[in-house]
Amino acid sequence: MPDRQVVDHADANPNSSAGRGEGADREGGAARAEEQGDESGQSNGSGPATAGTAGRRPKVVALGGGHGLHVMLSAFVRLDVDITAVVTVADDGGSSGRLRREVPGIVPPGDLRMALAALSSPDPSGTLWSTTFQHRFRGEGALTGHPVGNVVLVGLSQVLGDPVAALDAAAGLLGARGRVLPMACQPLDIVAEVQGLDEDPAALRTIRGQVAVASTPGQVRTVALAPADAVACAEAMAAIADADLITFGPGSWFTSVLPHLLLPDLAAAIIGARGSRLVVLNLAAQQGETEGFSPEQHLDVLSAHAPNLRVDSVLADRGAVALPQRLASAAARLGARLDLHDVAVPGTARHDVGKLSASLAAVLHGVTPGRTAADRQATDGAVLAPPVLGAIRT
Repeated sequence: MPDRQVVDHADANPNSSAGRGEGADREGGAARAEEQGDESGQSNGSGPATAGTAGRRPKVVALGGGHGLHVMLSAFVRLDVDITAVVTVADDGGSSGRLRREVPGIVPPGDLRMALAALSSPDPSGTLWSTTFQHRFRGEGALTGHPVGNVVLVGLSQVLGDPVAALDAAAGLLGARGRVLPMACQPLDIVAEVQGLDEDPAALRTIRGQVAVASTPGQVRTVALAPADAVACAEAMAAIADADLITFGPGSWFTSVLPHLLLPDLAAAIIGARGSRLVVLNLAAQQGETEGFSPEQHLDVLSAHAPNLRVDSVLADRGAVALPQRLASAAARLGARLDLHDVAVPGTARHDVGKLSASLAAVLHGVTPGRTAADRQATDGAVLAPPVLGAIRT
């Protein structure tokens, strides 16, 4: 196997549009305008063909939640891929939190709704339904502040008796250019061990709930899911097994990216999958949850929570990486090559959807559709050479 390298791709798509990034306010209005710049460049899943894909489109599974997943899906729909989003179901804030309390057992709909909106058809019908799903009720009654799509998804789940069927029905309304699945068909909770909340700086305190973990002033050390014996969504497991590319991030690291690796059967499916694996790093540390984290610390957290996880590529923004060689070393510990691209809206911590799409197309050029599990095992079992700093194009 060749040496792992740092590959710097300067300005992958200079004509791309500005997008909105991941971060706080998971259900905020920001997602409605995630990729408003250069809408004419958005495709119906008929974008540039990728190398080696003769016969069928590459199958992509994007793992995550919130704005990070929204921006990834907004980038992927510009490409000619078969996309499935597998979405975290631990949200307990905002509208989703209210609905979880009022309708016990319901899968929190907020992140699922945002994923559907990102995949919605750009035609008039799809645009109308997407705008309606993202619209928040105004007024002073019980519905105030709820996005319409959250209420619709809860209603469909009750009528159909199945959150997957509800999502498929909603996808039909929006003309979705892909499928949205929950990581589990029951609501989950994030449980974290947090340091720095007591007089003893080494003491650990258990914090429960996604909002509490995301906003803690302490330093998150480990996270887990409750209930610990929750079962992954069968359709999500099947999509992962059949994927040519599986992506992690960007997004809230402990509450949107890591949860997929904390559900035992889902983690086993990801680790045993035949497809390539890509980690897309955030453009900046998130206040509270990962405050003070370097890019390489984000990768070390992945490795600590899923020691058997192997990754093929780590994608980072060139301007967000102060020490490329250090990040390359962290990537190599996961088995990955580091690719540096320009994917940010200049001067911001938001991903540019067009540039990100161009970078994902470059990743897909190296993906081999139909690779077998044996091929995957051979790749994971290879002895990696020490990372080297490759030529950086500027």
